[in-house]
Amino acid sequence: MNFLITGGCGYIGTNLTKYLLNKGHKVTIIDNLWFGNNLKKNKNLKIIKEDVRNFDKLKITNTYAIIHLANIANDPTVELNPNLSWEVNVLASKLIADHAIKNKVKKLIFFSSGSVYGVKKENKVTEDLKLNPISIYNKTKMIAERVFLSYKNNIDIKCLRPATVCGLSERLRLDVTVNKLTFDAYYKKKIFVDGGSQIRPNVNLRDIERVVDFFLFSKKKFNDDVYNMGFENYSILKIAKKIQKKTGAKLKVNKSIDIRSYRQDSSRLIKTGFKPHFTVDNAIDELIEYFKKNKRSKFGTQNFNLKKMKELNVE
Repeated sequence: MNFLITGGCGYIGTNLTKYLLNKGHKVTIIDNLWFGNNLKKNKNLKIIKEDVRNFDKLKITNTYAIIHLANIANDPTVELNPNLSWEVNVLASKLIADHAIKNKVKKLIFFSSGSVYGVKKENKVTEDLKLNPISIYNKTKMIAERVFLSYKNNIDIKCLRPATVCGLSERLRLDVTVNKLTFDAYYKKKIFVDGGSQIRPNVNLRDIERVVDFFLFSKKKFNDDVYNMGFENYSILKIAKKIQKKTGAKLKVNKSIDIRSYRQDSSRLIKTGFKPHFTVDNAIDELIEYFKKNKRSKFGTQNFNLKKMKELNVE
């Protein structure tokens, strides 16, 4: 089968591309390559260096499914240039949906964000709760969802709301909780936590691959269009202590005025028959083994979204 992945050279996209290639599929990537490309050449892989804002100018046919990952990610990065973020995260969504309909694409999977809920008092944050995004980034994701879902009568669309992603990728992000704390513990021998009581939902990158596989290839009929994708709600301090136990790093907890917590309940996804296999602990172990094989000098601004976007100064 032929698949199109926007942002296919990114943190999630790199792993997902490799996953589909290993299954014998053909993958075309649309990526501006701001963060480089860590994928090896493959006869079934085509990488088109292009901005998703120009998606309507591309001529791509014979595609079974589109997986839309490309976005300006996380709050501080979006706030560097809100106009750019609205264009990439929202306006490009309509271009991609229109292309999918015009070219008779069978399925479209959009990666939204678990942050669209905002801060909730409920212990179980399910897909039925009202969305209350509190940042520009959250708002762009919410509106992009609405754009895609407006096409649901014409194409099989799934909007996935991933929790904070953790785990190893050749295009590794070191600005997400588990990855950052593990990096600091291994190379700096210290872990600094602000507050620590704040709850964060987590999803292992390997389970993201499996969720996408599930929706692409399952013969089941799904009743819903939106699914949470977070399986472990842990306090930041609990995550830090897990890492400390595995690395022997020193742990220091500082006071914090930001005590906001975020949770996710993924019962809807689990009820479809999907079962998560990979955990935060698995991610920590995999990262530690990777760090053992690499010097700290391997990592730079390309591993931190905000630092890299400041460096690029993109308009």
